Amino acid sequence: MAAARRPIAAGAALLALAGCAAPASEAPGAADRPWDEVLAAAEGQTVDLWMYGGDEAGNAYVDDVLAPAAAELGVTLRRVPVADTGDALDRVLAERQAGTTEGDVDLVWVNGENYAAGRQAGAWLCDWALDLPNRQYTDPGDPLLQNDFGVPVEGCESPWHKAQFTLVYDSARVPEPPTTLAGVLDWAQANPGRFTYPAPPDFTGSVFVRQVLTTATGGAGEVPLEYSQEAYDQYAPELFDRLAELAPALWREGSTHPQSQQELDRLFADGEVDMTMTYGPATLIDLVADGTFPDTTRVLTLEEGTFGNASFLAIPSTSGDSAGAQVVADLALSPAQQVAKADPGTWGQFTVLDLDRLDEADRAAFEQLPPSPVVPPYEELSRNAQPELSAEWVAPLDEGWRRSVLAS
Repeated sequence: MAAARRPIAAGAALLALAGCAAPASEAPGAADRPWDEVLAAAEGQTVDLWMYGGDEAGNAYVDDVLAPAAAELGVTLRRVPVADTGDALDRVLAERQAGTTEGDVDLVWVNGENYAAGRQAGAWLCDWALDLPNRQYTDPGDPLLQNDFGVPVEGCESPWHKAQFTLVYDSARVPEPPTTLAGVLDWAQANPGRFTYPAPPDFTGSVFVRQVLTTATGGAGEVPLEYSQEAYDQYAPELFDRLAELAPALWREGSTHPQSQQELDRLFADGEVDMTMTYGPATLIDLVADGTFPDTTRVLTLEEGTFGNASFLAIPSTSGDSAGAQVVADLALSPAQQVAKADPGTWGQFTVLDLDRLDEADRAAFEQLPPSPVVPPYEELSRNAQPELSAEWVAPLDEGWRRSVLAS
């Protein structure tokens, strides 16, 4: 998964009320102090990490790997599972409105709309993430780490891992898969009932709709990354026409859609459809290993590439344990934790580190990771990767899909 799950009503409303403007955070910046003073202040603190709780491998990594390492630094890391990252944002916004300075949320696994909405509302602590000691191992010119769905990161969140939107198929049922998204749509029409996608505003369904937007309008780079009503009016009709044309060939003739990626995964696992999709391909490893998905499951690498992004850790401006949160974020960025998290047997998430900046031993640790029989290396999966459209595109496209495709 890309870390972000869509914000519920309060987060979405904030984004709309912000008028799609540039971030206007009123949140305070972190205190400028030497790292040894941050470590000293963090000693004995308990950091509540709010994160999507539906990823068992991610939960196990935090509980069994990251938390014990944090304890060695004097910080207790407590994982708080949520069904939607927007729940964490809503709690922070409520605390901020109440003037709370010792809030329940100290760290959030976040990106996309939730980050954008929080920046608009001053929910995130800024001016800390660029100063973490382990930030030296990232590439400062990496565009995925500079912007989060079009919103500048600017030291307000620390990178955690990278993700790539991925289509998945069963090679036993689709021995000669298409190699472009346009080809996938054509294949779906030629094989009625064997393909579908989650209904927006499900996160994965929304990504699929945006990905089709780039295909239906002439390819990556044609649609401007920044949202405007003019761009929407120019490009959205082609998208909705293509999806409406596709609809009768979908599972159940498009009369209904899975309401989540998890529901789509169940259809794929049960053999009702031949493809599924995810922004978190690391989850495929466990799904195949435990027999949920067939061992003939394969990633469909598209010639034109797909959307890529990074997930981040953000500290709420209401956290009373922000020093501990900074220590955990820095720890999560360390080569040791990044290689542990990248191991397919642990979580299999793609690192945000620049391997050329690591010493020989750390670089060798990454090079010695076992390959996954299901998920190709990031270098292959991210070939021709496309930058995500800005967060302001999401709600209009979701609403347009509901009116133009679902209701037709």
